[in-house]
Amino acid sequence: MSEPIFLRQARGLSLDEIAALTGATIVPPQRAAPGRAVSVAGIAPLDRASPADLSFFDNRNFAAAARATHAGACLTTDALAKTLPSGTVALIVCEPYRAFVTVARAMFPQALRPSSLAEAGALAGAHIDPSARLESPVTIEPGAVIGPRAEIGAGSVIGANAVIGAEVRIGRDCSIGPLTAISHALVGDRVIVHPGCKIGQDGFGYVMDGKGHLKVPQVGRVIIQDEVEIGAGTTIDRGAIRDTVIGEGTKIDNLVQVGHNVMIGRHCVLVAQTGLAGSATLEDYVVLGARAGVNNNVTVGEGAQLAGTSVAHGDVPAGARWGGTPAKPVKLWFREMMMLEKFARREMLSRKSTGKPAAEDE
Repeated sequence: MSEPIFLRQARGLSLDEIAALTGATIVPPQRAAPGRAVSVAGIAPLDRASPADLSFFDNRNFAAAARATHAGACLTTDALAKTLPSGTVALIVCEPYRAFVTVARAMFPQALRPSSLAEAGALAGAHIDPSARLESPVTIEPGAVIGPRAEIGAGSVIGANAVIGAEVRIGRDCSIGPLTAISHALVGDRVIVHPGCKIGQDGFGYVMDGKGHLKVPQVGRVIIQDEVEIGAGTTIDRGAIRDTVIGEGTKIDNLVQVGHNVMIGRHCVLVAQTGLAGSATLEDYVVLGARAGVNNNVTVGEGAQLAGTSVAHGDVPAGARWGGTPAKPVKLWFREMMMLEKFARREMLSRKSTGKPAAEDE
């Protein structure tokens, strides 16, 4: 980072401290030799790193960048270390990127959750209903509205122009982003909600017939357990006849739609633009790729993975890796695509040999 104007509080680390954090072996051991880094003050990719930076190298595809790097130190494997230039200290670990993230977390702890430049307390322009209960310290930024009987735990930050509805409960050390609206929800501790999220609004429920659409009352809640992170612009509907639940440690990307009555287990990952229809269930440790969809009342079993843009119309077994529309086992999906491509090529060659126009020309 040539101009780290947003995260100035980086704490430099010595190579010994990095080795202690990651279990790395330092090569060469003569850390104080001329031209060798003794400590690092920042982090950077191989092609942008300076002698004061730590980088990582875990893939031979980046060998050219590794050979040319100016990084003072680099986390890498024993097999790749010889690629680094003589001016770079190699820190040998089994998983370089994981080790790099561990060091980055220690150097930039303030980047682990959105921060507020405001002092704790209610700032000018914030509105807090007299019946709301706030532990100390809590930060309420300008324009935020805290509704009747809402409860907010110590260390939490409510961003500018956020709206916390009546009787909503938010735990300790949470970060609620600007322009977020939360109603009919119970939120655990250390939850991060990025800007612009809408949580607890009506689910999309209607009884439809030729006479019109009869709205179904949505009388459930949203339950968000501890350590959940919710990306910007995501919407989570409250339950209709049961609660919508987001399990502990689950990470949700930007622009995700979670329908009413959805049950998401612990430590799931939902990538951008994923959609979960009403009453879908994700068991623990499920991963959904970008723009994946899960139909209503479908269960995705524990540890299963859906490839990006896939749509699950039926239950997915635990531990399965599925893809396609409708989703199916990945190997079958790949085989089908290969067969379809072969058929298309054969058809094109046949048309060419008989003088017929190609299909795309018709």
